Amino acid sequence: MFSPKPRGECPGASSCGHSSDDREETAMHDHRKLGRELDLFDTDPLIGAGLPYWLPDGAAVRHTLEEYIRTAERRAGYQHVYSPVLGKRELYEISGHWSHYSDDMFPPMGLGGEQIVLRPSLCPHHAVIYRSRSHSYRELPLRMAELGGMYRSELSGVLGGLTRVRAIQLNDAHIFCTLDQAAEEAQAALELIRRAYQALGISAARFRLSLPGPGGKYVAAPEMWQRSTALLTDVLDRSGLPYKAAEGEAAFYGPKIDVQVADSAGREATLSTVQIDFHQPARFDLHYIGPDGAKHRPVMIHRSVIGSVERAVAHLIEQHGGAFPAWLAPTQLAILPVSEAELPNAKALARRCTGLGLRAEIAGPDRGTLGARIREGRLAPYQAVIGAREAADDHVALRLRDGRRHEPQPADDVLARIVALVDACSTDLWD
Repeated sequence: MFSPKPRGECPGASSCGHSSDDREETAMHDHRKLGRELDLFDTDPLIGAGLPYWLPDGAAVRHTLEEYIRTAERRAGYQHVYSPVLGKRELYEISGHWSHYSDDMFPPMGLGGEQIVLRPSLCPHHAVIYRSRSHSYRELPLRMAELGGMYRSELSGVLGGLTRVRAIQLNDAHIFCTLDQAAEEAQAALELIRRAYQALGISAARFRLSLPGPGGKYVAAPEMWQRSTALLTDVLDRSGLPYKAAEGEAAFYGPKIDVQVADSAGREATLSTVQIDFHQPARFDLHYIGPDGAKHRPVMIHRSVIGSVERAVAHLIEQHGGAFPAWLAPTQLAILPVSEAELPNAKALARRCTGLGLRAEIAGPDRGTLGARIREGRLAPYQAVIGAREAADDHVALRLRDGRRHEPQPADDVLARIVALVDACSTDLWD
C-alpha cells in the first residue's frame, strides 16, 4: 500500500538530507504513533497486549531486514538452523533458565504427563543441536544461527509498541569454539554489528560491559565469571571501543557486551549483544575431539547482531521517521503518471520493477494532483514522474527524497542505478 505521509510529520533526516529543524522534529518521533500512522503494525485487544501484528508495509520492512541478516551471516560462515518454540521443562532446568529466569517465562503446559514450556531463549535448543553430532576440533569454530521465536511473560505495565513485547523474533546465533578462538570470534561478531548499523543508518549510543551484581540471579561460579569477563574486557580493549562496566546487567550464565541505542526521548535499550558462556557447555556436557584424540569442552559465544526484530524496527522507525534507507523502504519507487494517458506506461514500469526485485507503487491521477501525490509519497526514496514526453521515449523524470531532481533519463538506466544501490544496502540515495 502507498501510505500517505502523516500531516505535520517530516521524513527522517538521517538518510534524506533535511535541515536541522527537520532533524529536531525527527528526534520527537514515537514509533508507536508513527508506526500506526504509516500502516506498519498495530495491536488489538482481542489478540492481546504485547502481541503486535504486522501490516503489509511493516512486513516488507521486517522481511527485508531478516534477509539482510541471514545473508550477512551466511557470508560470515554461519550455518542456519530451525528449532521449535517449545521445549520440555527439563531442558530449561538443565540450562539454568528454570532456576534463574522462570519469573520471566510463561507457565508450563501439561501435555501427556509432561510439562512443555514456551521457550524464553534459543540457546538451550542450539546446545542440544550441537550435542546431537560429534565434532572434531577441525570443525571449530562452528557458527550456528537462527531467526527464531521466543516468549517472555512481560507484565502489562512495561509493554509498549514494538520495544517490549511478549512474542519476540530474535536474531540469535551461537558460536562453539576453542578457548583460543573465543576472542577472535567475539571481535568478528562486533564487526558484523558495526557493518549492520552502517547499512541501517543507525549508531550506538554506547557500549556496555554487563557484569553480575548482588543477588542470587546469577550462576555461582566465580572462576567461570572471572575467565569470561577477562575475555570480553580484552576484546573491548583491543577493539578501541569506549565502554562502561555496569553491574547487575549480565545474563545469569555470563557477562556480555551490550550495544546500547537511544530512543527519541533519550531512553537507552540494548539492541545487540556478544556473550561468553562457559556455563551451558558444561551443563549440556558439550565437547569436541581435540588433536590429542581426547574430549575437550568448547566455549559458547552468544551473539545477536540486531537482537529482537521488533525492537530493531521500532528503533529504525524513530531514527528515520519512516524515511527508511532505500533498500529497507516498504515502497522504494513511487511511480507518478501525470495523467490517465500515461497509466499504461506506469503499469509497465511497475512490472519491470517487480521483475528486478524493487518494491514499486503507482500513485495515479485518481489520487489527486501531481503536486499532492508528490507530497503524499515523499517518504519513498525515489519518485518517477511520467508525462507525455517521458512516456513517448520510455524515460522517467526522477525525484529523490532529499529534494534533488534529475532531467528525464531512460527508465532502464534509472532502475539499474537504483537496483545497484539497493543491492549494496547503501544509505546513499544516489552516487
